[in-house]
Formats: sequence, C-alpha cells, structure tokens
Amino acid sequence: MSALRDRLRGIVVVASALTTVTALAQHAPDRAAVASAHPLASEAGIEVLAAGGNAFDAAIAVSASLSVVEPFGSGIGGGALFLLQPAGDGQAVMVDAREKAPGAAHRDMYLDAAGEPIPRASRDGALAAGIPGLPAALAHLAERYGELPLERSLAPAIRQARDGFPAYAGLLRRIESRSRGMNAAARKAFMPGGALPVEGQLLRQQDLAATLQALADQGRSGFYGGRVAERLVAGVRAGGGIWSTEDLADYAVIERPAVTGQYRGAEIVSAAPPSSGGVALIDMLNMLDGFNVAGLDRVGRVHLLTEVMRRAYRDRAVYLGDTDFVDVPIARLTHPYYASGQSATIRLDRATPSDALPGVSLPPTGPGDQTSHFSVLDSRGNAVAATQSINFSFGSGFMPADTGVILNNEMDDFSIKPGVPNGYGLIGAEANAIAPHKRMLSSMTPTILKSARGIALLGTPGGSRIITMVFLASLAWIEGGDAAAMVAVPRFHHQYLPDVIEYERGALDAATLAGLERLGHSPREVGRGYGDMHVVTWDTETGAVDAASDPRGIGEVRYTTR
Repeated sequence: MSALRDRLRGIVVVASALTTVTALAQHAPDRAAVASAHPLASEAGIEVLAAGGNAFDAAIAVSASLSVVEPFGSGIGGGALFLLQPAGDGQAVMVDAREKAPGAAHRDMYLDAAGEPIPRASRDGALAAGIPGLPAALAHLAERYGELPLERSLAPAIRQARDGFPAYAGLLRRIESRSRGMNAAARKAFMPGGALPVEGQLLRQQDLAATLQALADQGRSGFYGGRVAERLVAGVRAGGGIWSTEDLADYAVIERPAVTGQYRGAEIVSAAPPSSGGVALIDMLNMLDGFNVAGLDRVGRVHLLTEVMRRAYRDRAVYLGDTDFVDVPIARLTHPYYASGQSATIRLDRATPSDALPGVSLPPTGPGDQTSHFSVLDSRGNAVAATQSINFSFGSGFMPADTGVILNNEMDDFSIKPGVPNGYGLIGAEANAIAPHKRMLSSMTPTILKSARGIALLGTPGGSRIITMVFLASLAWIEGGDAAAMVAVPRFHHQYLPDVIEYERGALDAATLAGLERLGHSPREVGRGYGDMHVVTWDTETGAVDAASDPRGIGEVRYTTR
C-alpha cells in the first residue's frame, strides 16, 4: 500500500480555513464491516474480503452486486461517486464516475420549437441516458487500489446474474410500476415469459452476466469497446438516442480532491463537484456553528436546521455544476466567513420566505427515492463510502438488446432550461446547463466524518433529499449517536424551492408542526420513510467497529474478523 499512499500524498485537498483535525491515534479495527442496501451485496463484499481483498476490492464486489440485485436503483448503466480513505493516510480522494453527456448533446436538446421543455424527454428512453461511468470506476479501483484481479471481485455479481437471486417485494413492486415505460428488452429481462415474477422466484439475467464477464475478462475495454460497446451504441441509436462509439471509448473517471470542513471538533470529508452534496453539507454545518443548537427546543431546532437547508439549496441552484466546464466558487461557499454572512439573515422567531432570497423562479416539486449507497471498512482501516445511481426507478427504462444493461436517465439532472425544475423539483442555472461531454450535477453525498471518537462512513439514496439526510445523520454522530441512531434519525427536508418542509411520517409531531406553522413554515408529509442509509463507524481509540443499515429498507450489515 506504500505506493498508493505516495500517489495520494500529491493530491491537494480543498480545506476550510480552520485548523485540520489532528491525526487520530488509531487502534486497528477489530473487524471488517460492509453495510449495503441488499444482503446479497453485503455478502459479496465479505466474500471478497475473505478471499484476501481489501476495502476497495470489496467495494467493487458490492457495487457490481447491487447492479444485479437492486437494478431499479443503480447499475453498470449508470454512474457513481467513490470516496476512498486509505489506511493510515490523512487524505481522502473521490473517484468521479459520474455520467457524461454524449458528444452530440446540446443545450436545448429537450426543448420544443417554442423553447419549452418536451414532457419527459429527459427522463424516458434512450435520449435520456448519459454515458455510464460505473464500469470504468470498477476497473479503475481494481487497477489502482485493489489487491485482487477485477475478475475475482466481480465473480459474486456474475454468479448472481447467471444463476439468479430470489425476487423480493420491493423489486417486484417497482417492476410492476415501471414496466409500461420499459422497452421490450428491459421487460424481457425483468418479466421473463411476459409475466411479473412471484416473490422468491429466481430472477436470472444472462445478458447482464455476459456483459459483466466481458468487463471481468477485458477490464475497461470489455464495456467501452468491442462487442458490448457496439451493442450499446446500436441499441441506443435504434431507440432514438445520440451515443457514439467515441463517446464510450473516450469516457474516463477523474480523481478529484474531496471537499473538507470542520464542525465542532469533527472533520467533514465529502463529495466534490459535480456533486453538490459536499459543498452544501459543509455550508450547512458552518452556518449552524454560530448558534447554540443544544439550547433549542424541538420547534426551534427544526426551524434552524430548515433555514440552513434553505440557504444551502439556494446556492446549489445558482452556483453548482461541473468544475471542468464552469467556475464553481468552492472555497468561498465552504468558508466559515461566507456562512457567517448567511447566518446573519436567519431569524429564530420567523421563517425566511424563499422568494426573499435571490435566486430563480418558483417550481413544483417531484418525488424520488432511488440510487444506492454502501459503506465498507476493512480490518486494516481502508474505508470506502460510495453512492451510485441510474437516477429514477429503472433509470430511462431502456435496455439495449443483448446487453442486460438498464440505462440511466441522468440527463434529467442537467438544467434543461434555467429555472425549470428537474424530476426532483430541483432548479438550476447556467452552471448546470447541458454541454457535450459535461457531467451533470448530482446530489450524491458519500461522506466520511472524523473526530476524536473515530470515523463514520455514511451516505444514502433519496434524490434531492440525499444531502439533508446526510446532514441530519452527521449531526447525530457529532452529537454522540451511534450507527443505529444515525440511520434511524427522523427525516425532514427543505430545498429552497418549493418553499415547504417535507417530512416523513412520524418525524414531526403535532405540537412541532403547529409551532413551525406559527413561525411561517409550510410542513408537508411525504408518506412512508424515505432514504436507505448505510453506516459503518470505527472507534479508533478502542478499535471497535459498528455498522447499521437503514430500518426503512431491506439492507443488512455483514462483518468479518479478517
């Protein structure tokens, strides 16, 4: 691992102006842990660790397995952000495997002759798909960071796709809901024989197994070149899309410095642009630092947290985009002085109307709870927090024939027209406009927290709500909560526009709701619990490792003593 550490020491980390948290005295983890959205994916990670792999090899196994057993949330037809923390090294790096716009994409590609958005053009079908980044990331992790061949780390996922896995209620519910918007190849893959599988029936994906095998055998070129690439491009173009073989051949992951900040003795390490998550998370915590949060009652606390969410999401709409194309003022947005200016506009006795903040016009909102997150810690202290996505449920609903690859609809994450909301109700400006080969803005927020008590790895799916879920869970850990408390914290959300507090059922009681309304807020229940957070913590003083999967989902934690 010494060569790896030497490579990472050259990476410049974007840091806050505060003093960096001192290096933690580390007791080796007493066990390794994997927390993911499906038990089979967690088992895949443990299998690879037991075979001699490290956390990065395990991350490959978990990621690929999720592509098989949780196809509605993520897959090799989508993208990911991998936040890597090597053992014994104070620096983290983000592997940016976000999708890119095809070379033929252009700013107004989803607008009609009158300049208005074409309904669902950026969400359904082949034209909605960006160039996938996840396969390139898996090959990159194996080559640069892993200790096992890519073929070994992909073996569990290939086996699960080839031999099948038991269909489960959540998957079947989503297949039934999305099937009418799928193309023929996708329906064939998920409804064999033309019928919805029954719970417990083995769901086999032979085409996907063959594509994963090509990636295992040939590395990156097994997906981005050769027969797989030809089939992907032919299928996309036959479906009205604009991919080219050059788009696939030219795709490359980018290693970016994580964004970092400080909050009350904790160091925050999180995702950099094209994610908006890390910048917004640090900005929210910086704003909170000027208040006595512990001295507030429940109404006052929810009000204050809502106000910092409101301001951070306003900045997301105005400033954030792909830093390879636009100048994003990361250092300013994550600086405590900037947050102090924002905090000065917060009143503890009254809500700030969103339209009183400068920004863009009021849009409607939209739902969304797809994507997938997992956290991995090995017994040497290597750590991975990774979030991957194909955007909405089953992405674009489009699968190129003979590939088994369900394609993303991440093009919807661009600002298809300034001020017009995407499918999650998020708005954007020029910084996130469509351009050839540009990465679209993301809310994925894989995060590592560090303090005197150790480290915590966390993240979640949830569309526009991802950032606020990570924010609330981070506060829970910084305030002394364990992994179980982090995943169970009641969730509420504000994203600047629309000007409402969304909350999951049971998160806010009647007295709190009444108090918020008196302050000028508009709370709105969004039904059953949202998100699917997976956390691993490591007490570096004692070596104790703990982990938890979100009780709202079916994920499970797996441990090994290796």
